[in-house]
Amino acid sequence: MLRLRAFRGTNDKIVKIAVHPTHPWLVTADASDHVSVWNWEHRQVIYELKAGGIDQRRLVGVKLEKLAEGESEPKGKPTEAIRGGSVKQVSFFDDDVRFWQLWRNRSAAAEAPTAVNHLTSTFASPAPSTKGRHFLVICCENKAIFLDLVTMRSRDVPKQELDNKSLLCMEFLSRSSAGDSPLVAFGGSDGVIRVLSMMTWKLVRRYTGGHKGSISCLMTFMASSGEELLVSGASDGLLILWSADHGQDSRELVPKLSLKAHDGGVVAVELSRVIGGAPQLITIGADKTLAIWDTMSFKELRRIKPVPRLSCHSVASWCHPRAPNLDILTCVKDSYIWAIEHPTYSALTRPLCDLSSLVPPQVVAPNKKLRVYCMVAHPLQPHLVATGTNVGIIVSEFDARSLPPVVPLPTPPGSREHSAVYIVERELKLLNFQLSNTTNPSLGNNGSLSETGKLKGDSLESLHVKQIKKHISTPVPHDSYSVLSISSSGKYLAIVWPDIPYFSIYKVSDWSIVDSGSARLLAWDTCSDRFAILESALPPRMPILPKGSSSRKAKEAAAAAAQAAAAATAASANVQVRILLDDGTSNILMRSIGSRSEPVVGLHGGALLGVAYRTPRRISPGAATAISTIQSMPLSGFGSSGSFATFDDGFSSQRSPAEAMPQNFQLFSWETFQPVGGLLPQPEWTAWDQTVEYCAFAYQHYIVISSLRPQYRYLGDVAIAHATGAVWQRRQLFVATPTTIECVFVDAGIAPIDIATRKMKEEMKLKEAQARAVADHGELALISVEGPQTATQERITLRPPMLQVVRLASFQHAPSVPPFLSLPKQYKVDGDDTAMLKEMEERKVNEIAVGGGGVSVAVTRFPTEQKRPVGPLIVVGVRDGVLWLIDRYMTAHALSLSHPGIRCRCLAAYGDAVSAVKWASRLGREHHDDLAQFMLGMGYATEALHLPGISKRLEFDLAMKSNDLKRALQCLLTMSNSRDVGQDNLGLGLNDILNLTAKKENLVEAVQGTVKFAKEFLDLIDAADATAQVDIAREALKRLATAGSVKGALQGHELRGLALRLANHGELTRLSGLVNNLISLGLGREAAFSAAVLGDNALMEKAWQDTGMLAEAVLHAHAHGRPTLKNLVEAWNKVLQKEVEHTPSAKTDATAAFLASLEEPKLTSLSEAGKKPPIEILPPGMSALSASITVKKKPAPVTQTSQPQSKPLALEAPPTGPADAPIGGGPPSASAAVPGTPIGAPPSDAPDATPGTPIGAATPDAPAVAATGAAPASEASEPALVEEAPNSSTGSNPDLIASAEMNPATSASDTEVPDSTVINKPLAEVPPVTPDNQETSISSTLTSSQPFV
Repeated sequence: MLRLRAFRGTNDKIVKIAVHPTHPWLVTADASDHVSVWNWEHRQVIYELKAGGIDQRRLVGVKLEKLAEGESEPKGKPTEAIRGGSVKQVSFFDDDVRFWQLWRNRSAAAEAPTAVNHLTSTFASPAPSTKGRHFLVICCENKAIFLDLVTMRSRDVPKQELDNKSLLCMEFLSRSSAGDSPLVAFGGSDGVIRVLSMMTWKLVRRYTGGHKGSISCLMTFMASSGEELLVSGASDGLLILWSADHGQDSRELVPKLSLKAHDGGVVAVELSRVIGGAPQLITIGADKTLAIWDTMSFKELRRIKPVPRLSCHSVASWCHPRAPNLDILTCVKDSYIWAIEHPTYSALTRPLCDLSSLVPPQVVAPNKKLRVYCMVAHPLQPHLVATGTNVGIIVSEFDARSLPPVVPLPTPPGSREHSAVYIVERELKLLNFQLSNTTNPSLGNNGSLSETGKLKGDSLESLHVKQIKKHISTPVPHDSYSVLSISSSGKYLAIVWPDIPYFSIYKVSDWSIVDSGSARLLAWDTCSDRFAILESALPPRMPILPKGSSSRKAKEAAAAAAQAAAAATAASANVQVRILLDDGTSNILMRSIGSRSEPVVGLHGGALLGVAYRTPRRISPGAATAISTIQSMPLSGFGSSGSFATFDDGFSSQRSPAEAMPQNFQLFSWETFQPVGGLLPQPEWTAWDQTVEYCAFAYQHYIVISSLRPQYRYLGDVAIAHATGAVWQRRQLFVATPTTIECVFVDAGIAPIDIATRKMKEEMKLKEAQARAVADHGELALISVEGPQTATQERITLRPPMLQVVRLASFQHAPSVPPFLSLPKQYKVDGDDTAMLKEMEERKVNEIAVGGGGVSVAVTRFPTEQKRPVGPLIVVGVRDGVLWLIDRYMTAHALSLSHPGIRCRCLAAYGDAVSAVKWASRLGREHHDDLAQFMLGMGYATEALHLPGISKRLEFDLAMKSNDLKRALQCLLTMSNSRDVGQDNLGLGLNDILNLTAKKENLVEAVQGTVKFAKEFLDLIDAADATAQVDIAREALKRLATAGSVKGALQGHELRGLALRLANHGELTRLSGLVNNLISLGLGREAAFSAAVLGDNALMEKAWQDTGMLAEAVLHAHAHGRPTLKNLVEAWNKVLQKEVEHTPSAKTDATAAFLASLEEPKLTSLSEAGKKPPIEILPPGMSALSASITVKKKPAPVTQTSQPQSKPLALEAPPTGPADAPIGGGPPSASAAVPGTPIGAPPSDAPDATPGTPIGAATPDAPAVAATGAAPASEASEPALVEEAPNSSTGSNPDLIASAEMNPATSASDTEVPDSTVINKPLAEVPPVTPDNQETSISSTLTSSQPFV
C-alpha cells in the first residue's frame, strides 16, 4: 500500500510546499528562502530563484527587457532589486487552479441537504482569466513575486504598494463577473486583508476591523446557501468570516462573524467535504489542538490533540477508499504522517506512514533523524501526498489501485433509471441515477451537439444527472476497507473485507446473505454464477514499533516477524471454487486449485480464473517497518497483515524492470480447473468482454489487449499508464486512470487462423447437412447435397488488428498549446480581457458549422476533453448513450458521447455501421477520411464507401477492400485524369501527321496521371482477374497500355508487369507497342518474351541483340536457322575478345607469380606473341571464323572413337526447338573448363594456347562445363554439365592442359587473384554489354515459369 513515488534530496529543510492540481509540479521554499519548481513525474527542476534576497538573474533579465523595448536606465530602483525577505507562502495560479478551487468549494457545498438549486445543477466553468499563462506566486515578507512560467516574465509588487505592511499569507478570490480581473488577497501583519488586482496591479479593497494580530492563513469556501465566504485565522486566535461576494466598489469590508478558535494563534485552516452533509472547517492552532467547525451553524463539532506535546503545522482533508474511516491528515515535526479517524468514530490519531522507511537509507545520516516541516495532499489525486522534510521532498503514494466501495447493478430492459450499491459507515445503500429530462443524448438532438463546440473545460458535467440515495435495511458487519463485485447474472453481490479477512454473498432480490466465510480475495466467473475465494486464517498480530525505534536491530526483527507472519498466512491459504444454484444455495466445486507451493497473492475473475503467486523476494528492513506500521493498526483502520499480502506490489516501482515483471500469473479453466497456457506476468487487474471475445490485462505502464476467438491471440498494447479499472462495451474499452478517462476502440482484424477456422466451420456444416440428408432420405440425397454450389467464392483478405485510443476526459482546463503560439500578438501580459472574450465567442461560433437542412455539424475531429471527476472512479459503462462514472463521494457522473467523431466510432464498434454513416453527416467532411480509415480497420469498408466526404484515394482503397472494382476503376480514372486516354483512335489525318510532335508532347502530359497510379492500375487488374471481371481488367489495361506505349513513361518493373498482363489477356496489338520501350529500357528478356507471344522471330532476335544479350541472340538464330547467324557470332566473339584483352590483373600473389614464371614456356620472338588465337565460341556444327588466319601447331586428333568415351555434349542435340539450347552454355568444341576460365575454349582446329592465355583445354570431344548461373529451364531440358579436371578428359590437348595447370590465374588450384574481373566467373556471368541487373541464363524461348512482375 505504501510506495515512494518521487524523492528529491535537498541540503536545507523544506518549510513551504504547494502542488499544482493538473500538472505534475511542486513548488517548495526552503529555510534559506530558495524557491524551486520541480516536476515530480519526470524528476526535473523547472525553475529556481532566490526569493528572500536579490535574484541577480531576474534583475539582469529585467534590465535587458527594458533595453530591448528602447527604455533608458530606469530612474528609480527596480522592484526586482528589493530584498524579498523570508518566504511566507508559495502557490501556483492559472485557469486550472482557479477552476478546481471553485469546483471544490461548490461540490462541498452541494453535499448539504439544504443546498440551493443552483449549487446542485450543472457547474459552469468560469471564464479564463490568465490567458493560458501559468503563474508562480511567491508571498515574501517585503514583496509578492508573480512569475509567468511560460514566458519567464515577472512582476514584483513591493509592500509599499500595499500600505507598507508585511505580507504573511495569500489567497486567490473568485471574480464576480466575467469582466473582473483575477484578485489575490494578502494577509498583513497589522490584521488587515488587502486585495490586489492582477490586471492593474493596484490595491482595490481592504478587509478591516477584524483581527488584532498578524494574519497567518486565508481560505475561500462556499456556504450551502451559495454565498462566497473568506475565512481568516490570525495570531490572536480568532477565526473570522468575511463576505467574498463583492462588486466593483473599493470600500472597506467588515467581518460577518468572529470566533475564538485557538489559544496562541491559528496556524492553518482547511475545508473538508462531508458526504451527505454541509462542509466543515478544520483548524489547527499553536495550542497543539485541532478543531472541526460546522459551516452552517459555525459551532465547534470536535476538538482533539492529534499528537501530545507537539503542535501541528500542516493539515489536509483526505478521503481515500483504502481507508474509509480516515479523513484528516496532519503532520508535526517528526517522521510520520498522522491520520485522524472520522469524528463519528473514535477520532483517534494513528501514524499512517513512517517516511523514514520510504526514503533511501543513505539519505539520512546515522546521527540524523528525519523531520517533517510541511505537508500537502493532492487536491485531485488523493493517493498522492507531498511532504517537505529536512532531507528533501518526498512524494508518497497510497495504493492508487483502490477503488470506491460501489458496484453498478444491471439495468432492467427499457428502463432509464440505473442503480448501484455502495457502503457507507456499516450501511448498505442504493444509489439511483439517471439523466434529467432536459436532454437525451442518445437521441442525438442538435441541442446536445452544440455542446461539442465549446472550449475545453466549458462544463464539468455537460449532462445534468438526477440521483437519489436510498437506505437498504441489511447492515454490513464491518466498516474497514471493502471490495464489492457483482455476479455475471446480476443476481448476487459479493463484499470482501481483505483486512478482516471476511466475505459475504448477498442476494440482490431480497438482500439476504447466501454465503459467507473467511476469505481475502474473491473473483467471479463472467459466464455463470461461480466464484473463487482465497481462504486464509487470521495471522498473528505484529507489535507496533515504539516511537523512535529506528535502530538496525529493530528493523531486522520487524523484517523477520513480517516474513514469519506471511509464511503462516500462506500455509493455510488455498483457492476454492463455489457455485450458486438457482435456489440460492452455495456448493463447493473445487476445494483447491493448482498444485504450486507458492502462496497466492491475487485472484482475477473472468472467462478464465487468474491466480497470481508470490515470487520469493527478500524483504528489506525499511519495507518491513512500513509493513509493520500497517499491520499494527486496529481493524477499523487499515487492519492486519492481510492488506500487505493482498496488495503486494507496493514497492514494485523501486525494483528493476527484470524483477518487476516476474512470471507468476497462471490462468485456469472454470470447468476443468486445469491450467490454461503458461505463466504470465501478474497484471494489476483484468477485464473480460461479456461476449468472451476480448480481454485486457493491465500493467503499470501499459494495457495488453488480446483476442479470445477462435483462439487466444495477442493484438497489441496501448500506452495507458497507471490504469485503475476498465469496462468493455462490445469493441470499446473504457479505461479510468488517476488523471484521465480513455476509450480504446479494438478490432481483432482477420488473421490466417480466422480464415482456417471459417473454412473448418463451413466443412463441418456441410458434413452435418450431408448426415441429416442421409438420415432423412438415404444415400440418394447426397446427389443434391454434393451438387455444384451456386454461391460465389468470397475473397477474404487479411486485416491487421486495430487499436485506437481517444481521450474523453482529463483534469486540465486550458489547452496544452503554449499561449505564445495560440494567442494573438496584440495580447499583452497586462492587457484587458475584452479581446480574449471576443475570441472565445468567435471560437464557439466557428466550432459549429451548419450543414444542409439546418443540422449542426461539428468541425472538430474529436470533442474537447471533458472534466474528469476527482479521485478514484468506478467505470459503470455506457448506458443511455453516455458513459457513467461513480466517484468516492458516491456521486454519479455522465460523460457525453454525442460528438459525431465519438458517436460514429461507438456505433461502428457496436456493429451498427449503417447508423455510423448516418451520424457522419453531422461531422465535418474534412474528417470523413479519418472516420473511413477507422471503419476500414473495424471491417466496414463497404459501409465506409457511403461517407460523402472521403477522398478519391481513400475511396479507391475502400472499393478494393470491398471488392467494388467498378467504383475502384472510376476512382482511378478520376485521379489519373485518364478518362479520354486509351480510347481506340480511328486514324491520323493530315493535320495530325503534321502536328505529330505537338501531339506527342500532349500525349506524354496526358499519361502522366496514369503513370502516377501505375501500381494501382496493376493491382486493380489483378483483382479483376482474380474475380473474373474481364471488362474492368481490359478497361484498366487499355489506359495503362497507352501510358506504356509512350517512351520513358513507365518504369522497368511496371512495363514488365504490363507486358505479362497484356499477354495474359491476349492484347497482342497493344503488346506490340511495348516491345521497343522494353528494348530501350534494356529489358531484353521481357521484349523477347513479348516477341515470342507475337510470333515474330525477327523482333525476338532484335530484342536480344539490341539489349546486348548476344549469346541468347546467337543461340536463337542458330536454333531457328536465321540468316544473320554468322554476323551475330562475329559480333559476339568480338565482344568476348575485347572483354578478355582488357581484363585487369594489377594485383597478383607474389609466390604464385614466381612459380608461374619458372614453369611458363618463354616466347622465342615477338612475332609469336601476336599469333595468339582469337577467342571464338560457336554453335554446334558451325565452322570456325578464324580458320583462314590461324596456324595449327599441334592439331588435336579428332576421331569418332574418342566420342563415346566422353560425356554427351550439351549443345550437340538436333535443333528441334529453341528450348533445347541453354543460354550461357559452352559450344561443343569446348573442353572441360578450369574453374578460373572465364570463357569457353577455341575450336578444335585452333593452335595451342600460349602462356598466359586464360583459356581452358580445347578438344572437340570434351564435355562442356555449365555455367553456375544456369537457369532451371535449361537444367530441365538438357543433361547436366559437369566440371571435369583437364587430366580426366580423353583426347585433350596436353599443351593446353599444361598451360592451364601452370598459369596461376587459370589453374584449378585454390589460389585466386583478388582483383581479377573474370576469374571464377562462369560464362553466363560475363555479359559484355548486358546491363548488370539482367540475367542471361534463360531459355531462348523464355519458357520460364517465373513472372516478370
